[in-house]
Amino acid sequence: MNYNYTPNEITNVRCGVAINPNTPIETLKVLATNKDYSIRYGVAQHPNSPVETLNVLATDENSTVRCGVAINSNTPVEILKVLATDENWYIRCGVAQHPNSPVEILNVLATNKDYSIRYGVAINSNTPVEILKVLATDENSSVRYGVARNPNTPVEIHKLIRAYEFIMTLEDT
Repeated sequence: MNYNYTPNEITNVRCGVAINPNTPIETLKVLATNKDYSIRYGVAQHPNSPVETLNVLATDENSTVRCGVAINSNTPVEILKVLATDENWYIRCGVAQHPNSPVEILNVLATNKDYSIRYGVAINSNTPVEILKVLATDENSSVRYGVARNPNTPVEIHKLIRAYEFIMTLEDT
């Protein structure tokens, strides 16, 4: 049988292989070098991608691929530290939400000028109470919402958010 696949069909199949949970590690390593970013992205977010592969993909020229590394639950802290300083806000946002991001990274990202990154820190279940308390009075309501929905936010901080919201409504009148 002779199959004549189009380049698009080949890419689609390779993407499927890249995200398949049963793909062997050796195959993931090969796919990580593919010229198509969508295939590298699949490898970047694959839970079985080896650390060496994630390390290479963390410096990929394509921001989508780097984002895949940032959201991979098995990305080691050392790589998260590098990605926390990425020029792309979306990648830093992925690091802010990552369950393995250490407090030192969360502390830095909590002061980022981009509210999306601060929101990522606010919803991270590993964010310490001290940081949540600061974010509870953030100028951006989405960040305060993130703190309010964080399951680890104590009652005292919920009261702080309500008081802040009340003050803000007074200023609007």
